[in-house]
Amino acid sequence: MTSLLKIVDVEKNVDTLHLGPIHLTIEPGTITTMVGANGAGKSTLFKLIMNLVKRDTGSIQLLDIETNGSDESWKQHITYQAQTVIGWEPFTGTKLKDFISSLYPHWNEALFQKMVDLLQIPLDERFAKLSQGNQQKLQLALALPRNTPLLLLDEPTSFLDIPAKQKLMDLLVEWMEQGDRAIFMTSHQSADIMKLSDYIVVLRNGKLMNKFEKESLIHRHRRYWIGEQLPEEGIPGEIGRSTRYLISNAPEQTESFLQQEQITWTQQESLDLEEILTQLIERR
Repeated sequence: MTSLLKIVDVEKNVDTLHLGPIHLTIEPGTITTMVGANGAGKSTLFKLIMNLVKRDTGSIQLLDIETNGSDESWKQHITYQAQTVIGWEPFTGTKLKDFISSLYPHWNEALFQKMVDLLQIPLDERFAKLSQGNQQKLQLALALPRNTPLLLLDEPTSFLDIPAKQKLMDLLVEWMEQGDRAIFMTSHQSADIMKLSDYIVVLRNGKLMNKFEKESLIHRHRRYWIGEQLPEEGIPGEIGRSTRYLISNAPEQTESFLQQEQITWTQQESLDLEEILTQLIERR
């Protein structure tokens, strides 16, 4: 199957941020999480994908359809959950469901009802009266049942309590098992990223630094506890150090150098994902 989403040479200037050039593909059967500091351009990229903001240069194709062209059929194949929604405030969950479900031919009513029951979403209250957590639950319950091949989620768990977050994780895994579909999301929650993601992309100051396979990323980042003085010059693979340890993202090169220089380490360990992401986001 073709890529669901293909982004080529996309650039956008927004105030002081220059986003791009962005090159990225999203394949069916994958969950990709975009990480970056606040203001790095993550939400802007999602708006560019949805053609809510016009790009300055480049191409964005959804199922090989250019998203800024005259053919708007691509909109039936993508669901976008933004961090905030505009215009929902006066409507109840029931009214919102009636309207949104009418726009999507593959709407899954059974899944909607399951999410309402599981997440305990009050449908008879106006959206504006709901807590932030219940607003987010309702947004998700109105997103997954659309059954589009691609799901864009911008910080989908930021206001959820721990039980609701765990239930959502399971729902997203079940949703992915239903066919050739993909999720592209942003998150600051390392536990969510660890549980869900196949791939991680890092956006730093508007630049897409890389796309990493999650398990490979974790395997490559290691901490070596050193029992002696390290040379002042950089060591192959080194991305950080203290007086007691060395952090590497190329363990084979690091170990080869240490052995050659007869520098011993007392132990080594994998970094947890949160520490790895911090290194990637803050690296100069």
